[in-house]
Amino acid sequence: MATFLLEVGTEELPASFVDDALDQWQARVEAELTELTLTPEAVRFYGTPRRLAMLLDGLPLRQPDRQEEVKGPPAQAAFKAGQPTQAAVGFARSRGVELSALEVRDTDKGAFVFVNQSILGRPTSQILAELIPQWILGLEGKRFMRWGDGDLRFPRPIRWLVALLDGDVLPVTLENGSTLCQSDRISHGHRVLHPAPVPLGRAQDYIEALRSAYVEIDPAARRLLIQRQVEAAAKPLGGVPMMSPALLDEVTNLVEWPTAVVGKFDPEFLELPPEVVVIEMESHQRYFSLCQSADDLALMPYFITISNGDPSKDAIIAEGNARVIRARLSDGKFFFDADRAQPLDAFVAKLETVTFEERLGSMAAKVKRIAMVADHLCDQLNLGAQPRQHIRRAVYLCKADLVTQMVGEFPELQGVMGQKYALHSGEPEAVATAIAEHYLPRGAQDVLPQTLVGQVVGIADRLDTLVGIFSTGQLPTGSSDPFALRRAANAILNIIWVAGLPLNLARLLDTVVQDFAQDPSLEVADAEGLKQQLHDFFLQRVQTLLQDELAIDYDLVNAVLGDRVLRDPLDGKDRALFLQEMRRSGRMDAVYETVNRATRLASQGSLDTEVLDPEGVIAPAALEAQSERGLLAALKTLVPQTQAAQASRNYDQLVAGLEQVAPVVSGFFDGPDSVLVMADQPAVRQNRLNLLGLLRNHALVLGDFGAIVKG
Repeated sequence: MATFLLEVGTEELPASFVDDALDQWQARVEAELTELTLTPEAVRFYGTPRRLAMLLDGLPLRQPDRQEEVKGPPAQAAFKAGQPTQAAVGFARSRGVELSALEVRDTDKGAFVFVNQSILGRPTSQILAELIPQWILGLEGKRFMRWGDGDLRFPRPIRWLVALLDGDVLPVTLENGSTLCQSDRISHGHRVLHPAPVPLGRAQDYIEALRSAYVEIDPAARRLLIQRQVEAAAKPLGGVPMMSPALLDEVTNLVEWPTAVVGKFDPEFLELPPEVVVIEMESHQRYFSLCQSADDLALMPYFITISNGDPSKDAIIAEGNARVIRARLSDGKFFFDADRAQPLDAFVAKLETVTFEERLGSMAAKVKRIAMVADHLCDQLNLGAQPRQHIRRAVYLCKADLVTQMVGEFPELQGVMGQKYALHSGEPEAVATAIAEHYLPRGAQDVLPQTLVGQVVGIADRLDTLVGIFSTGQLPTGSSDPFALRRAANAILNIIWVAGLPLNLARLLDTVVQDFAQDPSLEVADAEGLKQQLHDFFLQRVQTLLQDELAIDYDLVNAVLGDRVLRDPLDGKDRALFLQEMRRSGRMDAVYETVNRATRLASQGSLDTEVLDPEGVIAPAALEAQSERGLLAALKTLVPQTQAAQASRNYDQLVAGLEQVAPVVSGFFDGPDSVLVMADQPAVRQNRLNLLGLLRNHALVLGDFGAIVKG
């Protein structure tokens, strides 16, 4: 067994590319080697700003020899009158065998020509030398570049290449015009702390040799080192560092030998909103902020930066970084003071100059449409005068901060600054909070809006975006979703579910589409088609959220999907969760067989699925057997239980009723007084199908048992 090392040395790579490249290798390398019967015992991937590397331990030195059976052309095409045809000759030639090696065998699809071959395994060194260029040049990413006079593309110029199998250099050449990058055993250490080359005797020496040259090659170890250094640097200051995972990941891929450096800024900048200070530090400078304690998030006038330079120069590095952040925070203070020189509503008129989407007009036009959607939401929720007033004011101001200087410089602060400026302008706290909350959730793991005003404005904003973008035909396709429409729909559903908002989403979508269709400035050619597209899209989102986020079995989700879910999203989620609990507790077994059997047969009848009461759909005179009359009596008893379950969404009542009916249904099918459902007499047959249809309809109040797969 051998150890293989590949290191691709480059100029400083974009931080985001390092992890992405290693993920691509992880998904590809081991699978390809396994397919070639060269499965390694261990696979490790490493990366820094100046290199991407892999170490494969326990590689066989050569492929094993193997027998391979290859299927060729049909026998009737390969041989005519017992003589080989060109098809047989060509097949033998392609496999490198004599015609005598061909065999004819019978298969399920007729007789075919086969050949058994002994394939000699190739040396691992040869295979790796062929794969290495594919692994390097097969990496994908954004903004690749060319350099020199060649066409080779990579995020940054490739400067060296190490390819070792144990102690042997594998011959690999990357051509880039007149420049050749050839593999050898020479790596390079830290650019400042160890500028000399690092010769590698064996692949196994790699990690320690690089550490001796001040390069921590393992991203996980480097990340942990940074985290510990930042915590240690904060401790003497009496503070707690704010370490967002995203910033920690980015900084990890910006340095090779991290050193935490403490810097200080003028306390006067703490008068700025803390969000401004943190954004300035994290987004622009990649500094870690400090707060006073885990419970008190008030900022301290310090920062911690991670240096990739000479630790002996920490004081100079700290002073330089302090100058930079002082200038940044001074700009932030200027923007903040200039924005607050006028009330927030003074910025609203400027929204006319901001385009939301070319065919949907300005951001000011969007705000007017959001107001209409919010009114529809208020009507459905039957809100009183004060919350309506707060919602209308919050909608009017919700996008005003987009044209402020602060948000122009830091788009990440939209909503946050709107809230600050609204409070400074004397707006009600409910309005100011909603301005910030209507952007929530900003991502999959973010919090949801907590206030009713924020929830309504957030839903209204997203509904306008969804209907508007769908009306322009820019639907999400595959992994492409430039307007984040899936995330918007997910947010709407999660807000409804978590806040418990009794909304008819189907009616709301139809109303908003109708508003769009009646607006002469918008072009909605097919309102009915647009409604259907939106209904289908939301049903897909419901399905995804129930399955992926709530871990509900796919068949149980299918059992509750349909227009009813959009008419009452809260009820749809409750029914899916109830079915899941029925399955887990084993309660599903008590009713599944009888309800499912009734559902299958009822599909041959014509009873409307909304009918629950036997009155008017069952002809008592046509009931021939006691089992029929018993089922009718049971169904009459079930009606008030089902209606109560519908009203209260307490589906335990409904299932209890179905459990009581189940033995009666079993007797109807298989008891001593059982009947033939598909009787010859039309009236008798219709009666029996309607009885089963009524049972199916009661079960449908909970879900479509025909979609449920018995476990």
